Amino acid sequence: MGEPLFDLADEYEAMLMRGVSLSGEHWSFFAKARVEELRRRLPATVAPRRILDFGCGIGYTTDLLAAAFPAAEVVGIDTSADALRRAEATHGSPRVRFAPVEGFSEAGRFDLCYTNGVFHHIEPGRRAGALALIRGALSDAGYFALFENNPWNPGTRMVMRRIPFDRDAQTLSPREAGRFLRAEGWRVAACRSMFYFPRPLAILRAAEPWLGRWPLGAQYYVLAQPLARPD
Repeated sequence: MGEPLFDLADEYEAMLMRGVSLSGEHWSFFAKARVEELRRRLPATVAPRRILDFGCGIGYTTDLLAAAFPAAEVVGIDTSADALRRAEATHGSPRVRFAPVEGFSEAGRFDLCYTNGVFHHIEPGRRAGALALIRGALSDAGYFALFENNPWNPGTRMVMRRIPFDRDAQTLSPREAGRFLRAEGWRVAACRSMFYFPRPLAILRAAEPWLGRWPLGAQYYVLAQPLARPD
């Protein structure tokens, strides 16, 4: 998350589109779909009042989360000062704010944490520390939504090779992500795949809700809850 490319906030969208354009969609299509999927899959009894966007980048999804959960305050955190400045200028509002990861401390105040495409940029040996930060921010009944690129999908690997900041990423498979969370003391409530068909095959996308249990989509997510707060 601290790599130099992540400080190039102005170039982020162009770099991302180098790969994502292979799908025939703009990158915002995927961001909107992830947030909508999360809104649908959260239990009906869950109405988050405070949401953490971990690795918020330029804040686009932070703003989407605020729109999807209109009763919630949303806080985006990131390691890139340039990205945070742009996020605040573009999306900051009374319900949406941004802060650096370093020094972030709001223990137990969040009902939901969202992250996308962040953990494959964290060295495997440091992932437990990032997860501990998220756990510390969540309430005991909070949910963590981990969205990641699926290395089992050949299209995903092709896309990532075309994106400069993804070429050296260390991906996690759906199985590895679930195993990691369980080992760190989380209960996995759901694990589903998304984005099976590119735009030329969009007519087939109606089948994707039924395909979600098969871990072959371009992305997947794990929805988890902490089993117990660490001492």
